Amino acid sequence: MQSSMTADANEFLGGSSGKGQLPALVAALCEANGHLNRQDKGCPRRQPLPSRDALVQIVEALRSVLFPGYYGTSDLTADNMAFHIGSTLDGIQRSLREQIRRGLCFACRNLGTDSSTDCDARAESLTREFLDRLPEVRRILATDVQAAYEGDPAATSPDEAIFCYPGILAITNHRLAHELQLLGVPLIPRIISEHAHSITGIDIHPGATISESFFIDHGTGVVIGETCTIGKRVRLYQGVTLGAKSFPLDKDGNPIKGIKRHPDVEDDVIIYSEATILGPVTIGRGSVIGGNVWLPRSVPPGSRITQAQSRQDLYAGGAGI
Repeated sequence: MQSSMTADANEFLGGSSGKGQLPALVAALCEANGHLNRQDKGCPRRQPLPSRDALVQIVEALRSVLFPGYYGTSDLTADNMAFHIGSTLDGIQRSLREQIRRGLCFACRNLGTDSSTDCDARAESLTREFLDRLPEVRRILATDVQAAYEGDPAATSPDEAIFCYPGILAITNHRLAHELQLLGVPLIPRIISEHAHSITGIDIHPGATISESFFIDHGTGVVIGETCTIGKRVRLYQGVTLGAKSFPLDKDGNPIKGIKRHPDVEDDVIIYSEATILGPVTIGRGSVIGGNVWLPRSVPPGSRITQAQSRQDLYAGGAGI
């Protein structure tokens, strides 16, 4: 059996048979991925791409700093917390700086951005600016946790919301990604947001602007588009879509980017499960949008929007079906 397997391997590798399937396959895949070998226009040497795995580790480290004891090591006390946070931030700073640098070089090469500024210096500056924003991110996340506890009668404590609620995980990723987006960091914010999407089913574009005390209950299937703005104390349930209508095309038939195309949701709005709100519309303050509603228009403050009343027809013995 072993000799047979060895013979098969030799044949695939192009040994005794001379067919060389593996070398040919390798050559074809290298050719297909030749863009990885071209010289970066704005960088002095060929640069590696950002690492999704490294960014996931960075986000988890940031989560352990924002919620110490809940994520990462749980053996924290008043005596060792400062050491834990300082040591973790030191590692985050070095790792994040490298990933931001890679993202900047990626943009120089692939997105046609201005490459006149040194990517290393920009990455250093952007990393410092991002880390300086963490206390404010932590403050806003505390309001999100409290909103989850107050908004869900099943929650026994704010701690349970931090430990267990997918909405808290997703909004944490979003708030980190959004700060990087505001700083103009390319690609990295989207990777961070899509990581949360992949494990929670909650899809929030890093460009969306979300105010404090935000709560997503259950969460699976929620979609929040790039140009969406959400006010304070807003609550969404599973399956809600804050999306866009068909967007305009330019003269060449390509989608026009960079325009407002998603809803604005004002303060104190509740949107129940599977509701779909499309386009650059405004949902007025204090409105309640019922489940399964399809809403492509603005509504004034204090609105109550529900489905049309369902109709029930009774047929004797199945007649009329």
